[in-house]
Amino acid sequence: MSGHLHTALRLAAEGLPVLPLRKGKVPFGNCPACARNACGGRPNMKTPGPCICPDPCHAWAAATTDPSVIASPAWAPAWREALTVAYHPGGAGLTVVDLDNAAAVAWARETLPATRTVATTRGEHWIYQGAMRSVNAVRDGVDIKSTMAYARWLGPGTGTMTSLPAVVRALAVKEPSTVRQAPHAVTVPAWAGEGACRHRTPTYLDRGIAMAEQRITEARSAVHATVYRTFLAVLSTHGRCGCLTEAHIARLFTAAQAKGESPRHCTDAWTNARTTLGL
Repeated sequence: MSGHLHTALRLAAEGLPVLPLRKGKVPFGNCPACARNACGGRPNMKTPGPCICPDPCHAWAAATTDPSVIASPAWAPAWREALTVAYHPGGAGLTVVDLDNAAAVAWARETLPATRTVATTRGEHWIYQGAMRSVNAVRDGVDIKSTMAYARWLGPGTGTMTSLPAVVRALAVKEPSTVRQAPHAVTVPAWAGEGACRHRTPTYLDRGIAMAEQRITEARSAVHATVYRTFLAVLSTHGRCGCLTEAHIARLFTAAQAKGESPRHCTDAWTNARTTLGL
């Protein structure tokens, strides 16, 4: 039994869906019966498990914990040629934050909650308990590998695995880009009597800020986008009349940071919202 096959069987017994990787650290190509998707693809490609054909093709979707498949004669040629073993993190309920350079590792140590880490040739894998969608290049040198993706097995790592935090889930949400064109005109209600502001009624303003805090706090996904849209809504109502104080803005930022947003993300979202409204 090859060393890679032995490793794969051990990992499968621990609940990690595995597959072999060939030269170039990529999955084996589809078998002739599945070339150019002739087979129609594996049913339900969002779950791990063996392909409908006997060979280890269809990349991450071929990952399995079934020892009878892993050690089958059909997979034997792949294991003899395999360069290493990979696993499907999402299939095991895990998320890998792949940090590809020293700067990315430094950012993670400053920003992300501590968890199990595995050294790689150029950086580290930070592994969290919990699955999410996979996204490449969420920032320079940082990829997220979970559902519909594979990660190389590089050893058990060190440290205690912790639950997938909101700050990592938020990385998968595309942050609204700063608007660079000239701000477009925004229609503003006419104030009654020498610029008097109807929003200065404390109850009206406090209710609006409280609703904004609640909207951010109750976000279960797309935290980046929710924060931005909420900031945009608050500024569209109160941004031109002088209602908002530093205390109000601090309440919104505090709610966002409690969901995992960094101070920089809060500032960027606020700036983008102001730019969009031409403020």
